[in-house]
Amino acid sequence: MGYFFTFAAVFRLNIMSVIEIIGACIGLLYLILEYKANVWLWPVGIVMSLFYVIIYVTGKFYADAALQVYFIGANAYGLLKWTASRRSARNGNAESERDEIRISSTPKRLVLPLSLATVALWGLIYFVLYTFTDSPVAIGDAFTTALSIVAMWMLSRKYIEQWWLWVVVNVVCVALYFWKGLYPTAILYTVYVVVAVLGYFRWKKELANSQQLTANSQ
Repeated sequence: MGYFFTFAAVFRLNIMSVIEIIGACIGLLYLILEYKANVWLWPVGIVMSLFYVIIYVTGKFYADAALQVYFIGANAYGLLKWTASRRSARNGNAESERDEIRISSTPKRLVLPLSLATVALWGLIYFVLYTFTDSPVAIGDAFTTALSIVAMWMLSRKYIEQWWLWVVVNVVCVALYFWKGLYPTAILYTVYVVVAVLGYFRWKKELANSQQLTANSQ
């Protein structure tokens, strides 16, 4: 009987390792598509989130697992939004161009509200994890989830500073995932750190070009 349980535990561990490796590979594909602004990033993101719901629940990162459920909805919304925008552009709809959100800096008036929202979410998520789950990393899991929620909102508004929030989130995640033995995921998030830094400077260049064009047109 003891041999059976040992075999079952090893088999389960191997299955989870395969799932994690597949999830990390899908995550790398997602990064490539995101960098190229390819519409396929959205369905790939949905598949990636499905894999990571399993990975995070198994690793007892419950807040991260819940966040992946949110990402599934966000990716579905993004897919609908992008495809609708592309159809409008093909039909020569000028209104879609006027309504396009452009890269900008976060308004100073939002710095305090966003900071307070982050702290409030952190405290709330930590309370839920500490009270109702057996998470061994409640503080870290709650922190990365709270900051991710705020960063996602900033991304939806194309505020350039959202990249630095992702840098912080990903650095903390790398440490947490290495500690929990989620090595493929930790490596993936190390790549995320690099991409976030590159993304910031790419957006910064686009913002400078946009400001230059605006100045020249005046």
